[in-house]
Amino acid sequence: MCAIHDDVRPGMIRSILRNKCPRCRRGDLFSYRNPYDLRSFMKMPETCSVCGQPFEIEVGFYYGTSYVSYALAVAVSVASFIAWKLMIGMSLNDNRLFWWMGVNAVLLVVLQPLLMRLSRAIWIYFFVGYDPEWSSGLVGAPERMNKELRNGW
Repeated sequence: MCAIHDDVRPGMIRSILRNKCPRCRRGDLFSYRNPYDLRSFMKMPETCSVCGQPFEIEVGFYYGTSYVSYALAVAVSVASFIAWKLMIGMSLNDNRLFWWMGVNAVLLVVLQPLLMRLSRAIWIYFFVGYDPEWSSGLVGAPERMNKELRNGW
């Protein structure tokens, strides 16, 4: 039988991959679990349901996720290139390079919702650290938040 312990610190990599709150690593970052529901896959609650951490720290906070998303797309492309080269081979004498480019483009389009969510999770983990005393402390309101401009991206 397995018990859930509240005093166990969840791992950071696992929490990022599961899109959990960076402060408590227990609450969900996104309102809906399905990343392929394209109407609502990027909707986030204003605060964590477990610890109360605000997810939009300032106006335009998530604009930096484009850099993280780009790095993830490059990593996927490099990994698919290496896998293609090892399994099929690469040659300029036939069309294998162009086939890889097509397969890689389809792979990136299919993985885009997952990569966008993952880039948001990585980005907020850069700025909000884990707090082992999250259950006993309150989170302060964000300093530079204009309520009229909230969710205006």
